[in-house]
This record gives sequence, C-alpha cells and structure tokens, in this order.
Amino acid sequence: MSSDVNERIIANPKFAELTTKRNRFSIILVVSVLVIYYAYLFVAVLMPDTISRAISPGMTMTIGLPAGFAVMIVSFILTGVYVRRANSEFDALNRDLIEEAGR
Repeated sequence: MSSDVNERIIANPKFAELTTKRNRFSIILVVSVLVIYYAYLFVAVLMPDTISRAISPGMTMTIGLPAGFAVMIVSFILTGVYVRRANSEFDALNRDLIEEAGR
C-alpha cells in the first residue's frame, strides 16, 4: 500500500473504532486469563493443602489436577471467543477500511 492509502486509513474514524474495540477486547481477555492462571498458582503456592486434597475419600486424584485442566480449557475457550469476534466484527471493519481507502 502507498503512504497515501495508509494516511487515509489512519485518518478514517473506523480505524480508531477498530483499534479501540480490538485493544479493549484483547486486554479484557488477557487480564482474564492471567487472573485465572495466577489464582491457580497462588492457591498452589499459598495453600498447598487445599490443592493437594483428594477429590473424594479413597481417591488418589487431587483437586489440583482438574483445576489445572480447567485453567487450560478456559484459556482455549477464551482464545476461541477472540478468534470468533476477530473473524466476524474486526475483519468486517478492516475490510470496510480497505475498501474506503481504495476509493
């Protein structure tokens, strides 16, 4: 793209809307994943008796294992949420910007 097209894209209010929405949504998801991950780590470090407790009497599986899997599953789900929104809303805004800049 030429610098003229780049300048038109940057000057377009839809570009500001796109970057604002995308950045806000990304930050929310990153903070969510980090809070979940670090909460798990803090429980493991600060309350090891809680996380190493068996799920039920007589079982060898501890609470920590399914909790760790839950952290991973939530991370995958939040990644899917971002991809879905990026492929629908953000890509549509990006396509509109490119079409308007090409005129």
